[in-house]
Amino acid sequence: MRMHRLLSLAIACLFSLRAQPPAPLISPEVHPDGSVTFRLNAPNAQKVELRREGAAPVLMQKDERGIWTVTVGPLPPDLYGYTFAVDGATMLDPANHLIKPNLLNPQSMVHVPGPASLPWELNNVPHGTIHRHFYRSQVVGDDRDLYVYTPPGYDPRADRRYPALYLLHGFSDDAGAWTAVGRAHVIMDNLIAQGKAKPMLVVMPLGYGAPEIARRGGPGLRDPEAWRRNIERFREALLKEVIPLIEQNYRVAADRSQRAIAGLSMGGTQALVTGLNALDTFAYIGAFSSGGLLPDYDKVFAGLDEKANEKLKLLWIACGVEDRLIEGNRKLLEWLKSKGVRYQWKETPGAHTWMVWRRYLAEFAPLLF
Repeated sequence: MRMHRLLSLAIACLFSLRAQPPAPLISPEVHPDGSVTFRLNAPNAQKVELRREGAAPVLMQKDERGIWTVTVGPLPPDLYGYTFAVDGATMLDPANHLIKPNLLNPQSMVHVPGPASLPWELNNVPHGTIHRHFYRSQVVGDDRDLYVYTPPGYDPRADRRYPALYLLHGFSDDAGAWTAVGRAHVIMDNLIAQGKAKPMLVVMPLGYGAPEIARRGGPGLRDPEAWRRNIERFREALLKEVIPLIEQNYRVAADRSQRAIAGLSMGGTQALVTGLNALDTFAYIGAFSSGGLLPDYDKVFAGLDEKANEKLKLLWIACGVEDRLIEGNRKLLEWLKSKGVRYQWKETPGAHTWMVWRRYLAEFAPLLF
């Protein structure tokens, strides 16, 4: 009887061990020194690469269990987008819940934490609120959304009115990019708490006047007429729909001296085209790594000359020196100079990445209002 019980117990233990699932795969794993280990379970794959934002692809190595691994870094504190290329096919990291949203090229994302002094790091300070609105655009002819950051202490019933920054995303981003990836709300919380920036609303609309350019199989960036239509119709939608919606629903100052517009990449071009052609609406303009600049400046900015300096409180243009778009930005600067339009220009290390644009927002916002 005793042997029977022992045998039954042994069988039960054996089945229990065989039924236990394997240990969960940890990826990405951020180490104390800032290096990061990425892992992927793909036993049948022949080649796997890590493709990280702002870096060249790196080959991963497979162990006897079929787990592919690579460690990179140490990396400077920041947030990095990445994907795996598995035998040439792009995939997200299935072990990572943190996603960098994008209409065409979503990525997984890893946060390498840094000191509290970095503007995008979450700190124990008063926090603002992010609001999301859905509305029908009669100009574009679709249903769309926008996000609004209201600063700490904002009270819709109070008499106080706030300045507003209209902050635009890049090509293939959605309206939530500046919060989900750019951490604009965290940056603003920290700047306001430190007294570096004035409390303001940040309005983040969907940036497509021609939404078909950001659809799979659509014209994308190949069709210059679609691109021009995208820029011009967005300008119309912003001026006729978005700004009135904000001023009807929020305590914002309806005064050009209390309005700013800025954007990254596609949004940088939209900020320039919209802002410089609407100086009765915007006094501050920021362009971060502007992409798709329309080359016929005399037509796009018809009538722009040194008289604009009387209304412009700030025209701030910046681009990373490793960004392939820097030459186009430099050409625009030469044209602005020929017209006598004053601007502030900043060249920084970095390529066409969010690591650059977070820093630009943190530097631009304190210059406003």
